[in-house]
Order: sequence, then C-alpha cells, then structure tokens
Amino acid sequence: MKRVLSMLLSAALLVCSLAGCQSESASSGSGDTGDTVKIGGLAPLTGDVSQYGTAVDNAIKLKVEEINEAGGILGGKKIDYICYDEKGDPTEAVNAYNKLVQDDKIVALVGDVTTKPTIAVAQKSVADNMPMITATGTGADITAAGSNVFRACFIDPFQGQLMASYAQEKLGAQKVAIIYDYGDDYSTGIADAFEEKATELGMEVVAKESYPSKSVDFKAQLTKIKGENPDVLLIPVYYSDVALIAVQAKEIGLTAKLLGGDGWDGVLDQMDESNLDAVTGCYFCSQYSAESEDEDLQNFLQTYRDTYGIDANMFAVLGYDAMGMMAAAIDKAGSTDSNAIIEALAGLEYDGLTGNTTFDENRNPVREAVITTIEDGKYKVVENYKMQ
Repeated sequence: MKRVLSMLLSAALLVCSLAGCQSESASSGSGDTGDTVKIGGLAPLTGDVSQYGTAVDNAIKLKVEEINEAGGILGGKKIDYICYDEKGDPTEAVNAYNKLVQDDKIVALVGDVTTKPTIAVAQKSVADNMPMITATGTGADITAAGSNVFRACFIDPFQGQLMASYAQEKLGAQKVAIIYDYGDDYSTGIADAFEEKATELGMEVVAKESYPSKSVDFKAQLTKIKGENPDVLLIPVYYSDVALIAVQAKEIGLTAKLLGGDGWDGVLDQMDESNLDAVTGCYFCSQYSAESEDEDLQNFLQTYRDTYGIDANMFAVLGYDAMGMMAAAIDKAGSTDSNAIIEALAGLEYDGLTGNTTFDENRNPVREAVITTIEDGKYKVVENYKMQ
C-alpha cells in the first residue's frame, strides 16, 4: 500500500510540475528541516483565470530566488516554495491546501490569488493557525476569517471609498454615476463602497447601472447615465470590460470623466490608435505604476521581462511583495512558530515595490494608492493619494 501511495503522490507532483508549479517531494517532517523552510503557494495556473495565477507564481519564484541567493532567511536557511495549481476553483484550492499542510508540512502560505478560492482556504487555515497572506485576493471577507490571514493588496471597498474621495477632493465632482458587473464580487464591492462614500461626502449619485457578466453591449445603461449628466462615471471592472464600455461611452457622446480601480491595469493593451481617446483623461487607482522611477521596481520589471518574455502586471508586483512580506515576517519572528510569524506580520513595516506597507487591525494593508491617468496613449502617474 505504501508503494502505491508513493506512486500516486509522485504522479500528482509530476502533473503539477507540468502545469507550471514549482514543487519538491513531500516531506513527512517539519516544514523547517534545518536547511530549508517550506512556504506553500496556491494559484490558478490553468483555467479561465490562469493569467492572474501565473503572474503571481512567476513573481514569487523570482523573489524566492533573490532571497535564497542573498543568504536565505533565519540565518541561512533557503526557502522551499511549493505551489499547486487550484484551477481557480474553491474546492480544488482547499484540497491543494490540505496537501500542503498534511504532506508538505509548510510553515506559511502565500496564496490564494482570486477571492472565492482564497476565502475557502482562509476559512480552512484558521483551525491550523497557518500564517497566510494573499497577494491579490481583494474580497473584504478574506481577512475576516481569522487573525492568521493577511493580504498585500487593497480591498475592494477601500478602492471605492478612495476614488469617491478623490472625485470630490481633486476633481470637484458633484454628480456621480456608476456602471458595474453585478455578477462579479470585485465590481460590486467597489461600486457599493463608492456609492456609500460619495453620499457621505455630499455628492449626488445620479445613476447606478448594472449589467450581467460577459456582456458586450452597454449602450442602454450608458444612455441612461448620459441623461443624468454626471461629472464622473465610475467603471469598477477589469480592463477588458473597461475598453468596451469606454468606447461605447465615447460613441454615444458621454462626456463624464471616467474613474476606475486597479482592474484597469492593462486597458491600453485592449485599445488601438483609433479609440485611444476613449480612455484619455481617465483616473484610476492602482497598487503601483510601471512608470515609477523607483529603482527596485524598475529592476524587477526588467528581470521579469528577461525571465519570462512578457511584461509584469499588477498581479506579479503584488506576488513579489507578498512573498517578501512573509519572508520578512519569518525572519522577524526568528522561528517558524505559527504564533510568532503571525505576530511579526501584524507588526510588520515593509518597504516593497508597492511602497511602505503596514497592516491595520483587520490585517489589510495601509499605504498610499497611485492615481494614474492616460495621456498620448500612455499611462501617466498623477500622484500618490491617501484618503483623508
């Protein structure tokens, strides 16, 4: 029976390797073996959202390599990063997490990537008191699972509140409108928070239009919004939808300034020269800007490009920082004891690619957001902005 189980485990690890994970053979001992410290990863490396998972996983591998080449952590121990493909599915994610804990004996987890699998894993991690940080899981409920769960990215409501504050303080908006995907937690989270904050600040929400996921025609909603003549229009969706909505808004003559969240990162790749003006003059918040002159960020972007043959995106930048935060916390803790790592994370002040980060009482990051616009077909940093 032991031989059969061993053969099955070897086959599973081989499949993961072919899918793009970096895995090591399972150990029956502790995740701190004396020479290495095992840190787990979960990411959708195949499936509909694999582009996000691959970016995070790629960047984590670069950070691990960098840390190990610099001498490792805890006085010279190398990080053994073990990642499994969860295909963007919560059940697959929990199964993979169980394997990391029971078979690989990890001491900490950097994952998951998207909100629903991350929530499922976070809830499971509480019983194990597993130190856990998600690079890019934005759903507000993730860190509510327990005191062991942290995140490196802004939460959805924060982005909505921040952009409402920016619209009033910096753009002088009085009338605001929203169009969002009601089937997407990210979109609804930002939209609802923006509406609440705008109302609190005394702005008038003149229209809030929704659409089902995978829609391609938004003119009915946009025509209603145009009739209300808003100063700004919030479009809290991912870049592929942003491009369609912005072009159709231009076609019907809607002149409101367009606003968005970090899902806008990559929108220029969806545009061509004939419709670039549809997004010119927009404002969106992000975790970082590739146009930043920060030397560490530019070095990372170049290394990523050289290593993988593509440009890094926001998911990659956050993945790199998330692993950096976890490694720094383990070093600060001085051991692989779960409670010590969790305490170290809670009190961590980390200077990374996304700036100086600390964690609030809900273990969400506290830092400035980068407000970006588009001019002459290029992203341009407007300013770093911290909501008052």
